[in-house]
Amino acid sequence: METITRDMIINDVIRKHPETIKVFNEYKVDSCCGGGAPIETTAKRDGIDVEPLVKALNVAVQVAQGQCSHCGDPGDRKR
Repeated sequence: METITRDMIINDVIRKHPETIKVFNEYKVDSCCGGGAPIETTAKRDGIDVEPLVKALNVAVQVAQGQCSHCGDPGDRKR
């Protein structure tokens, strides 16, 4: 899995990982008008701490791909 980083363009992240839209909305990061800029630039402009945002974006992608290291292996829940 490609890791989302603070220097990635928001629109590129959303296009590749649409599940991240919810995270951008929850953090109140402008992913519409600010979508053509890097995550860090837009987050700073919107007064958002970029580290937790990037971590949440990566977790959202991992969950969508069934690889969440925070949730464990979904197959383990059947026990």
